[in-house]
Amino acid sequence: MSTPIPDPDPDRPTPSGSRQGGVPPGETPPGESSTGSGAGPYRPLSRGWAKRPLVLICLLVLVCALFFLAYAIALNL
Repeated sequence: MSTPIPDPDPDRPTPSGSRQGGVPPGETPPGESSTGSGAGPYRPLSRGWAKRPLVLICLLVLVCALFFLAYAIALNL
């Protein structure tokens, strides 16, 4: 069952008094702020990963690989 769309309230006029329900340009605010750049302040790109975090990640990967290698060797015994 579909509900019929009610007629506009005659006591409450539609924008600018038109009865078709259309809204003329300038009567409503824009949906989004489109006047700003939205990108924020300019920040130059960094050179990449620092050495310390990269070394720590590599050490962690190496420790995990050694653990699984030792586990696989221990299962075959």
